[in-house]
Amino acid sequence: MPTTARDDPYGRFNFLVELDGVAKAGFSEVEGLGGEVDVVAYREGADRTNALRLLPGLVRYPRVVLRRGFGGDAELFEWWKTVRDGAAERRDISIVLLDEKREPVARWLLRRAWPAKWEGPVLNAKTSEVAIESLELVHEGIELE
Repeated sequence: MPTTARDDPYGRFNFLVELDGVAKAGFSEVEGLGGEVDVVAYREGADRTNALRLLPGLVRYPRVVLRRGFGGDAELFEWWKTVRDGAAERRDISIVLLDEKREPVARWLLRRAWPAKWEGPVLNAKTSEVAIESLELVHEGIELE
């Protein structure tokens, strides 16, 4: 992947989602790529200034939400069902940002992800919108490759 920066940022509409290295089509949205480090306040006993030292604590990752149009493929539901049934199947997930030529320019790797929540489409006879299903993933870390 290119490692050179460019002046104009990439569009956020051109991406792929890969489950265990296999690209899955149809995802319309990915939300929650990030991480946060807790701040731990610490004061040394001999410190007479009452100043606190701030130290890094636990690392937390938000849930990553994948949304796609429901086209009859039950793969996401079946994966969630393994967790529901007590046999969590962990997978590595890649979110790949593409440039205008559909070449990969960045890849976020979610390590050991599993679905914590599956949500089926909202059905409404008054609209003609696409039926969207969503899957919320928890994971043990994120890397930018």
